[in-house]
Amino acid sequence: MDDRTRTEIEAAAFRALVHHLMVKRPDVQNIDLMNLGGFCRNCLSRWYQEAAAERGIELSKDAAREVVYGMPYADWVAQHQTEADEGKKAAFEEAFRKNVGPRG
Repeated sequence: MDDRTRTEIEAAAFRALVHHLMVKRPDVQNIDLMNLGGFCRNCLSRWYQEAAAERGIELSKDAAREVVYGMPYADWVAQHQTEADEGKKAAFEEAFRKNVGPRG
């Protein structure tokens, strides 16, 4: 497989993942994604922003999040985010440290 085809396939897979999270499963909470998979929608948007920066494209955190959420982040939170229980919050702190780094 040539590089261009590989890149096109990878881009299509990324778009399918974003669509799945945005349209088919907005009920899946970020905290659950992080606790089980070690990443969440915010991670995807950060990776998108970092990939743009590597190519000399300045993209704000909010603009990158809108790509992944399909709407402004605050709107997504208002429409889809639910309160996590203390067990999920504790698991998140551990998952965040392991997969993202220290908070703060």
